[in-house]
Amino acid sequence: MANDIMVCDKCKHMKMKSIVPKLQKLVPDTEVRVGCKSYCGPCARYAFIFVNGRYIKAASEDEAIEKILPFIKK
Repeated sequence: MANDIMVCDKCKHMKMKSIVPKLQKLVPDTEVRVGCKSYCGPCARYAFIFVNGRYIKAASEDEAIEKILPFIKK
């Protein structure tokens, strides 16, 4: 099954040059979409990843990746 993964390029707690390759390595058959998600309140305070309909937030991008693992479709 395909996964729907999106990250915000305006997020102050993640760097697109590092998060996108990590996500592509984690889920190689999924296109990671990058762009503003209009989720500016939490985006200013936390790293977050939108995965399969859920916003997952964490203190860092690595912690956010760990938190999305249960929501990744195999």
